[in-house]
Amino acid sequence: MTTTLIWIVVALVAIGLYLSWTAGRLDRLHARIDAARAALDAQLLRRASVAQELATAGVLDPAASIVLYEAAHAARQAEEEQREVAESDLSQALRAVFGEAPQVEAVREAPGGEEAARELTEAVRRVPMARRFHNDAVRAARALRRHRKVRWFRLAGHAPFPMAFEMDDEPPAALVDRAA
Repeated sequence: MTTTLIWIVVALVAIGLYLSWTAGRLDRLHARIDAARAALDAQLLRRASVAQELATAGVLDPAASIVLYEAAHAARQAEEEQREVAESDLSQALRAVFGEAPQVEAVREAPGGEEAARELTEAVRRVPMARRFHNDAVRAARALRRHRKVRWFRLAGHAPFPMAFEMDDEPPAALVDRAA
């Protein structure tokens, strides 16, 4: 009787440790999602700021400046529900404005244009990486949250179900090709 009781206690302790380890892992994944989302937000804000700054610098033609400024402003001011669409619109505006190499060269030749083009190139390259890191963390957390043990024992607590950030983040070819 005593041996059976000891084995039951050992089994319950082992199960408890395993569930605690799984809950800790899920908590770390949620923290990773939060950190990746903060990094993504910072990169999106940087890209919108550089685009807005470039649009007001007077190095672009007036039509391109207006298109780029409005898209960048909309991306910076977008509510969370509309953020993905606004950021995709900014990506499309960047591709429209910097779709051809002569436009990029004209910006680079303007006073201060080389620095602005370099900053924009760095910003548009970092956004896809930050989005990929965020979405990888979301994918890992979703996979763990789909396990039966996580649902049955409510190991996720009250944490919201993680959502991926889906947007068009393809950089302008002429801008990235020149820097490569």
